[in-house]
Amino acid sequence: MATLVRSAKSGSSWTKNELLAFNISVVPATVPAFFGRTELPPAPVSPTILNNLVMPDEHLPKSDRQFFQYLKVAEEATSEESAVDDFAAFILRMLDYDDEDRLIRLRKEISFYMAGKRVDAKADVCVMNDSDYLLLVHEGKRGESTEDPEPQLIAEAIAAFYQNNFRRTRAGLPALPPTLMLGITMVGTAPIFYRIPVSTKLLDALVTASFPEDETIVLKCIPPVCAVESYFSDGMRPLDNRHIVLQCFEAFKASIVCLSSCSNTYINAAQIGPQA
Repeated sequence: MATLVRSAKSGSSWTKNELLAFNISVVPATVPAFFGRTELPPAPVSPTILNNLVMPDEHLPKSDRQFFQYLKVAEEATSEESAVDDFAAFILRMLDYDDEDRLIRLRKEISFYMAGKRVDAKADVCVMNDSDYLLLVHEGKRGESTEDPEPQLIAEAIAAFYQNNFRRTRAGLPALPPTLMLGITMVGTAPIFYRIPVSTKLLDALVTASFPEDETIVLKCIPPVCAVESYFSDGMRPLDNRHIVLQCFEAFKASIVCLSSCSNTYINAAQIGPQA
């Protein structure tokens, strides 16, 4: 891999080249391998959302009404990028990804270092707690676009880990151990879920523009819908797809809760110090 170009690039410019250049691969995973459970949990949402293809012509609770409104706008082929971001943020809020000390931010710029230069990545949507980035969402292009959203999402996850680590070391706390960063790509209303391991060794390889010896293996899980071939055009409109995708979001939330808890525990333990 010595012949691959390793130059400083913003996250939005990452392609398959950067993944190859820094020994990063993306591997499909089954539901049990990805979520750590054989069956997906039920989605805690209204039966109105689960059982109606379109918005019923009647008075609805606010969250039910907004689900159908955001879904419709995000589905439109000519819709601006922000419509998909708004839909993703709504789903995360509806499923309480922002519970406890977490919050949801849109279009958050995050910097990291690559080939000796500071570069930027921008998460379309992210979930954070008081100290850390926990989840990054990146919108993929629809239609005839051949742009792959995975490299850009991975760049954002690396940038998020860098910032999480920087805040700790600046405060005199120990550096983070290798961490699984969580990500989602959204093509219209069709998400794919990712577990992205990031370590200080990978950060060092990026800074020095060198090929890391250890391979970084990113796991991705496409929701197990029946009609996979039409998933990216159908998204969450078909009811079968909607059930499964919302179940995947609910299963993924457990990872967010765990990561947030581990983040807070790690900081508290580092501040207290070793016990005598």
